[in-house]
Amino acid sequence: MNAGGKDSPEHDEDAAAAGASHRHIRSFALRRGRVTQAQRRAHSEILPRLAIAYRPAPLDLDAAFARHAPTVLEIGFGMGETTAAIAQARPDVNFLGVEVFAAGVGALARRVDELQLANVRIIQHDAVEVVRDMIAADALAGVHVYFPDPWPKARHHKRRLIAPPFVTLLASRIAHGGYLHCATDWQHYAEQMLDVLNAEPLLRNLHDGHAPAPTNPRLSRPTTKFHARGKRLGHGVWDLVFVRR
Repeated sequence: MNAGGKDSPEHDEDAAAAGASHRHIRSFALRRGRVTQAQRRAHSEILPRLAIAYRPAPLDLDAAFARHAPTVLEIGFGMGETTAAIAQARPDVNFLGVEVFAAGVGALARRVDELQLANVRIIQHDAVEVVRDMIAADALAGVHVYFPDPWPKARHHKRRLIAPPFVTLLASRIAHGGYLHCATDWQHYAEQMLDVLNAEPLLRNLHDGHAPAPTNPRLSRPTTKFHARGKRLGHGVWDLVFVRR
């Protein structure tokens, strides 16, 4: 998406969702993006029954999903294609998706409705604040961070999400034996991710370096249209799978 002005409706929605105050460097840039009528309709009509409002207090996951089940957090789910596919394949797991952009939130809400999924909830807010304020220690069975913004310019590397101290915070929210699965199509970011995750004492790499394409159903990552296009263009994809010690 292209950067846009602050007077756009899309920017207003995204800014409100992200929160007015930030005490940390944001890993995303609020920008103008096209929100289709279908996404707007889903955002207003479907999202209310899936949405969990941000508040600086621990979230009762059993109450949020109206059941007791392992919960996987997906940070930055984009248009929700992967989240919906994994949730459909794993109905015994709860999936909590966090995204700031209204277009993606509306898109996932629509997919959840079309597939009649009961195991997805959505928080439209800054993921760092959600993890810090709403997720209790040892509460998650897993975390997915697929294709986060790579911030390719050197002066912007400080904005990358997979970096200390956020990784330490995130690891503390994963239960012992739970997993963190990251993926990127930027080699430099993949190398930085590996260094940061290897340096985190709460995490252990399941592989010697980057992971092969996951074949374990619990750790599988569906091929999205974005990923398929990148493969056709010869772009690499690097996965990293770590477990909580």
